[in-house]
Amino acid sequence: MHVIGLTGNLGCGKSTVAAMFAKQGIKTIDADAITRDLLAPGTKITKKVAKIFPGAILGTSKINRSELAKIVFNIPSELRKLTDIIYPEALKVVKDQISRYKNEPLIVLDVPLLFESGWDKITDTTIVVKAKRSQQIERAQKRLGISRSECLRRLKVQIPLKKKCDMADIIIDNSHDLKNTRIQVDAIINRLKRIR
Repeated sequence: MHVIGLTGNLGCGKSTVAAMFAKQGIKTIDADAITRDLLAPGTKITKKVAKIFPGAILGTSKINRSELAKIVFNIPSELRKLTDIIYPEALKVVKDQISRYKNEPLIVLDVPLLFESGWDKITDTTIVVKAKRSQQIERAQKRLGISRSECLRRLKVQIPLKKKCDMADIIIDNSHDLKNTRIQVDAIINRLKRIR
């Protein structure tokens, strides 16, 4: 079992790359999906978040994700409060899923804030997906329906892309067409399967 930590800043195409790994039969653990489940209406995590961020709650127990994003992506200390609630519980789920896939040759752990969360420590290899800044902003605006200034605010709370690339074992350049990215992914799979 070889655990790949896959990350990249907003709009770099990390999810697209994760889907390419999955299409090749690589088991993928999606940290965003795990946090969405943890923040489902009525969960103990949602109740904790509701106490700290009452303005981001709809009704009595549903998270208003766009309101929560406005709060945490504008004030780094608020983002830290949120991650301090979610990350410990999410990490338990991640470790459980990794142990379930222990007989797989490769596992991809898809985490937007891999280095920020310290979860790179539970991986064997880290991969950063990169793209040009203009592409990041354009893609994020299109996918999330947010303004340019909101994109820039969200990027501000992430470790700068250049620094992440310096921290990574492998870099995937997603600034060209998808065929080019797919070739890079296939080469990485072949290489890591040989060395595991």
